[in-house]
Amino acid sequence: MAPTVLITGASQGIGKATAILFARKGYELVLSARQAANLEATA
Repeated sequence: MAPTVLITGASQGIGKATAILFARKGYELVLSARQAANLEATA
């Protein structure tokens, strides 16, 4: 079972970069952001 990471502000900037980094390393992600359309693009 992979560790899970919660990232807020994942739709842009540092939050998005952090989400991509953790995803590449195999972590399970829980993402949140104020802009749903941008968040879907990140996911």
